[in-house]
Amino acid sequence: MASSHKKVIVRKMGRDSISGYVSPANFVVEGKLELLNPSGKVVLIDLGEVKSVDFVRDFSDTAAVGRKTFTTRPRTDGLWVRLKFTDNDILEGLMANDLTQISAEGFFITPPDTRGNTQRVFVPRTALQELNVLAVIGRPEAHKKSAEDVRQEKLFIES
Repeated sequence: MASSHKKVIVRKMGRDSISGYVSPANFVVEGKLELLNPSGKVVLIDLGEVKSVDFVRDFSDTAAVGRKTFTTRPRTDGLWVRLKFTDNDILEGLMANDLTQISAEGFFITPPDTRGNTQRVFVPRTALQELNVLAVIGRPEAHKKSAEDVRQEKLFIES
């Protein structure tokens, strides 16, 4: 298998799942998910049937994402989001704080447990009931005050 294809487990709304490979750059074509199954056949799945596309390390662990919420505030930069699916399932994750990374078909998030089997998750917009931004996590240096301008004359001197 080419290195340009990533292992995924596609979770459908009906609770069943399909393992296979996708090209991360363009796996959604005309509203359908293009999946190469392990036997080498290309399968097209309508995005309306898909709950999530889990980019995984191994196919052996087909269980859903381990931990679905963060236990503490995340430390990685990005948007801390809570997704509520149409079946009332909840998943938290981190999204890139960059409008160019958001696609018309759905959202990429990093799940809370980065050491687990699931590394990233693509969630189609059609699978969501709500998307809430819980916090904007940024770099500490972005919040520091800039150095005081030495050219500015001081009118009042405090002692």
